Amino acid sequence: MKRLLLPLALSAALIACKREPEPAAPVATPGAPATAPGDTAIVAPADVKLEDVSESTSDYIIGISYQVPAEQYPGLAAELKKYADTARNDLIEAAKARSQPGGATSAPYDLSLSFTELMHTPDVVAVAADGSSYTGGAHGAPLIARFVWLPKQNRLLTAQQLVPSAAGWTAISDYVREQLHAALSQRVDADDLPAEERAEVVKNASKMIDDGTQPDPSDFALFEPVAAPDGRLSGLRFVFAPYQVGPYSDGTQTVEVPVDVLLPHLAPEFRPLFAAAPAPAPVATPTPPAR
Repeated sequence: MKRLLLPLALSAALIACKREPEPAAPVATPGAPATAPGDTAIVAPADVKLEDVSESTSDYIIGISYQVPAEQYPGLAAELKKYADTARNDLIEAAKARSQPGGATSAPYDLSLSFTELMHTPDVVAVAADGSSYTGGAHGAPLIARFVWLPKQNRLLTAQQLVPSAAGWTAISDYVREQLHAALSQRVDADDLPAEERAEVVKNASKMIDDGTQPDPSDFALFEPVAAPDGRLSGLRFVFAPYQVGPYSDGTQTVEVPVDVLLPHLAPEFRPLFAAAPAPAPVATPTPPAR
C-alpha cells in the first residue's frame, strides 16, 4: 500500500483509503499529481495567496485553514495551495456525481483541512496538513500530508532525496518496525484479551505493520523534522496514516527515528542539516582493589 502525496518530502499511500490528494512531500492522500518532486528549485508565481476557505451548499461543506506564514516562500505556498485545491476539487466532483441520476442522496459531503507550521528555521520549514474528506461510508478518509521545505535551495525535500540507498531504507524500516511492534504489544497487553484472541489480533496487526513499512521511500513519504537543541535536526518523525500500519481505530501513528540511525544513510548534501550523533556512553571499567 502506498499513500498518496504531492511533491514534498515524499509521497506515501494509504492501504484502503486512497482517495485523498497527494502533497509535495511526504503525504497521505489519493489523487496526487503525476510529477514527483525533483531535485531542481520550484518556480512558483510570486503572488500565491493562502486564503482560508469556507463554503457551504446543500451538497457539500468545505473548510480549509492556513495557519502558516508560508507566503514568504512562494514555492512552498504553491505546494500547499495545490494540495488543498486537489482535495477541494475531488470533494466537489464527488458531490456532483452523487447528485446525478442513480447517485446517493444522503448528508452533505464534507472536507475539513488545516495547515499548521511544525518548524521554521533558516534552513528548514516544515508544514503539516491534517484533515478528512467525507464522501459517504462509515467515516471520512484521512487527509494527511507533510511538507519539508529547504528555503536556501527553494525546494521540497523528499524521502528519496534524503536517503538515496536501499541499505538506508532497510535500516529505517527495521527500526520503525521494532518500535511499532513494541507499541502494538503494549496496546494488546492493556486490553487483557484471551490468549487465542490476543494471538489473532497480534498476527493481523503485525502483518499490517510489515506491509506498511517496506524498505521503500514511498512507505516513509510522510515525515517531520525533529529539532535538536542547537537548531539542527536530531531525527525524523515518520507519520503513518490510518490503515497503513494498523486499523482505522488506531488512528495516525508516528515513530521518531534518531539521528544515529539516520546519519550513516543520509545523502551527503543533507548531513549538515542534522546534529552529530551523540557519542556512545563510556564503558565503565572496574578498578582493581588497591593492595
